[in-house]
Amino acid sequence: MSDMQKTLQEEVTLSGIGLHTGKEVKLTIKPAKENTGFIFVRTDLEGHPQVEADVNYVVATERGTTLEKLGVKITTCEHLLAALVGCDIDNAILEMDASEPPILDGSSKYFVEAIESVGVVEQSIAREYLVIKEVLTYSDPATGSEITIIPSDTYEITTMVDFGTKVLGTQNATMKNISEFKEEISSARTFSFLHELEMLLDHGLIKGGDISNAIVYVDKDLTPETTEKLKKAFGKDNVSIRPNGILDNLNLNYPNEAARHKLLDVIGDLALAGVKIKGKVIANKPGHYVNTQFAKRLNRQWKLQKKKNVPDFDLTKEPVFDINGIMRLMPHRPPFLLIDKILELSDSHVVGLKNVTMNEPFFVGHFPKEPVMPGVLQVEALAQTGGILVLASVPDPENYSTYFIKIDKVKFKRKVVPGDTIIFKIELIEPIRRGIVHMQGYGYVGDSVAVEAELMAQVAKNKVE
Repeated sequence: MSDMQKTLQEEVTLSGIGLHTGKEVKLTIKPAKENTGFIFVRTDLEGHPQVEADVNYVVATERGTTLEKLGVKITTCEHLLAALVGCDIDNAILEMDASEPPILDGSSKYFVEAIESVGVVEQSIAREYLVIKEVLTYSDPATGSEITIIPSDTYEITTMVDFGTKVLGTQNATMKNISEFKEEISSARTFSFLHELEMLLDHGLIKGGDISNAIVYVDKDLTPETTEKLKKAFGKDNVSIRPNGILDNLNLNYPNEAARHKLLDVIGDLALAGVKIKGKVIANKPGHYVNTQFAKRLNRQWKLQKKKNVPDFDLTKEPVFDINGIMRLMPHRPPFLLIDKILELSDSHVVGLKNVTMNEPFFVGHFPKEPVMPGVLQVEALAQTGGILVLASVPDPENYSTYFIKIDKVKFKRKVVPGDTIIFKIELIEPIRRGIVHMQGYGYVGDSVAVEAELMAQVAKNKVE
């Protein structure tokens, strides 16, 4: 899958009724520019107010996830959001003339088909990820629900459900990659137990329900009174129980359709975290409450990751240049060669590494009792890393040297001490012209920025004696 953001090629419209409101609704999914995310627009209200698909706007999780911003509500948003994530979309405007998207068949299938009918287009900005580096868990003691996420290179989800009834016991479902969503998950329909259905009907909910958009597991006797209630609610002359314990004439799409639908709900609810995820989610007895609480946790983690602005580097990878490769490119030599490895190199960026040891000669005189790497040498190390970016592109690097022209916007954020490993990342601010290199540099220690600076240097050919 591409790492560029995506949106729809053109807009697409679906109509139907809302499951809980019973209202006719027209939904138009429109393309949106980069970094928009998913935004609901209520076209039936004055001023067409917007509600972003943001977990911080969640106000209710009974029988679906409800968002509210400045009094404007969006209900049962999870099936639509799951379809957008499942179609690998990052940005979309979701216009509705009611508070609830159409329930359709109770799954994400028709949303996916609508999106695929107009196509998906790649955009010009790379997408960002919340990369899970350590185990995160949220549990709800009241229900026994628990969601955990562990490191993974892809977005994986496993759901485990146990309803403690004869008709629907323990089920599991797994999605190894979001690319499996369309075929394996999108057509899993919403479901209810008969005792819940009665309660919802008595409370005036599921006004848009019918036999075709919700699986009803019959977990109690179908009394004449209940039968009449269901016939009226669903507009049917008769209702009955199939041998597999499901109400009336509805065939399951999968034996474990309930677990797959719970997985679909997890995808939709975690979309509210506001970022693509790289991690494996393990959800035991998930529900909208625990899903959205966990999405809040992921959202906080994402904001922290963005604030620290620390890129994800694989230090175990084979380096582009080791110390010998660096010395073939650079004129510097110990003790003034301040980088040990080059981890990444492209036309516009370079990533280098320095292991700071107690053997550095500058520690002898720079606060011997509390050794600290001098800030000027951190900037010099940034410049040397930037020099690699230029010298790697010329056929005879040994005949060139790099000279500082300007240093600007230098900030030191934390001390660098023996035992630290500094990762230097340099990116070009503009293309190299006439040997002038204008670049932005950062030095990271752990998950913090230690130094940053804007650098300008000139690469000049050495004079031949």
